[in-house]
Amino acid sequence: MAINQTSLSDQLAFDAKEVGKLQQAAKQNSPEAIKASAKQFEALFMNMIMKSMRDATPQDGLMDNSETKTYTAMLDQKVSENLAKRGIGLADVLFRQLSVTTATPATGPFGESTLDPTMKKPATPLKNSFESGIPAMTVPARQSFPAQAPHVKAFQDKLGAQAEEASRATGIPAKFMLGQAALETGWGKKEIIANDGSTSHNLFGIKASANWKGRVVEARTTEYVNGVPHSRIEKFRAYDSYADAFKDYGSMITNNPRYRNVMANATDATGFAQGLQRAGYATDPNYAAKLASIIKHSFVG
Repeated sequence: MAINQTSLSDQLAFDAKEVGKLQQAAKQNSPEAIKASAKQFEALFMNMIMKSMRDATPQDGLMDNSETKTYTAMLDQKVSENLAKRGIGLADVLFRQLSVTTATPATGPFGESTLDPTMKKPATPLKNSFESGIPAMTVPARQSFPAQAPHVKAFQDKLGAQAEEASRATGIPAKFMLGQAALETGWGKKEIIANDGSTSHNLFGIKASANWKGRVVEARTTEYVNGVPHSRIEKFRAYDSYADAFKDYGSMITNNPRYRNVMANATDATGFAQGLQRAGYATDPNYAAKLASIIKHSFVG
């Protein structure tokens, strides 16, 4: 049955009859019905604001009685309706969001969707916070990502490009490598430094074994033996750039038989971190937990 959209838009649904009309119109999912529902919601929202304001105002004067309260309520209803007709912006926002939710996704020349990917998830109900019979409405759910702290963003801005390049070459997710670099260097504040004060660019704490042919720096490190920490002086690899550090790390993880099973079982950050610890990458018994936590709570993508 067709619904008179003009009628719905021009009057507030304060009684059960008008609420029923609004609910029936909303089921049609037409732009007119969506617009009418949005305007009704804005009007009801304004009325609740005015009612709250009235309740906060003393009403025990000589001229206040039940009749004046009735007329005041009627006035507030009419003022709310007039304000909603002119609009405060809420109805427009709801209309745009609901239109995206109910519209058929636009497609490009190859059939791909051209909608903003953050707006394509199924709609979730907007719960009614007022006990006033407002019909249920929906707004599109948005993707949520962890908010990056300034030091995390600075770290990713500094090394993100090198991590992405290494990821393309090795298949190791960039955020996995960034997380490990953050853990090993204390977010860049504890990089391995040579005696002359220059940086080694060693982001992953990779030691210089007998077969390493490049530059070497010595630094104090903590190793765990049977769960007990011991301070030692060890030799570490030195690189000419951070990009070289990522390349060497990626080559070690993908080519060294010791880490063969790491990527095979790295379905997520936890699996990757646990695989590294099982392979003996670090002696810290809490290494996997620390690494997984950094990856999951700090980096997006």
